[in-house]
Amino acid sequence: MTTSAQPIAEQAAVLNATVAQQLPADVLASFGEEQAALDAAGVPSGAARPGTAMPDGDLLDVHGARTTLAAARDGAPAVVVLYRGAWCPFCNIALRTYQAALVPALADRGVRLVAVSPQKPDGALTVQQTNELTFTVLSDPGNQLATGLGVLTRGTDAVHAAQAKIGVDVAAGNADGGPGVPMPTTVLVDTDGTIRWIDVQPNYTARTEPQRILDAVDALLG
Repeated sequence: MTTSAQPIAEQAAVLNATVAQQLPADVLASFGEEQAALDAAGVPSGAARPGTAMPDGDLLDVHGARTTLAAARDGAPAVVVLYRGAWCPFCNIALRTYQAALVPALADRGVRLVAVSPQKPDGALTVQQTNELTFTVLSDPGNQLATGLGVLTRGTDAVHAAQAKIGVDVAAGNADGGPGVPMPTTVLVDTDGTIRWIDVQPNYTARTEPQRILDAVDALLG
């Protein structure tokens, strides 16, 4: 089965072209420098590998109730997507695309889809409602999953200053009040809670395409 949604990369390219015409030059320069540095650094050497246990923690659902990733999976295999927050337009593009292209296909395969970010539950609820997501969206105070997976990052002071100029305050939106965010990461977890496949995108403008996820599911869980 192949997906029919427009590739995330194409949607991101349109977004990049649009913001290039709208954002102040100094803000664009800060973001461009950040993306170049992320590309140069690549995937962290300590990032989790297949065969290791998927980390978990004290998470919150969109209404602020305590839960865990294990509870959200409820014994089923899952595709777990770590995203930065409601303020990130690239995250919203990816999540909408996953809703259209992955939800039915994963349901047919008995696989759950769970999205996790460090933002407060009301931010997670905003993401879920704005993008009309039917899959589980959780809040991870303190970036427990990102830390456990070795994909936690934070912007430089210059990036935070640029974000402030366009009304973005990452720390204020995060449940722990800190600036940390995960690198966009997609993890395939089996019924035992073991990582079977992981894809880390250091540059937040890039995301794992739906077909790659389905190919991994079919190859490793089929």
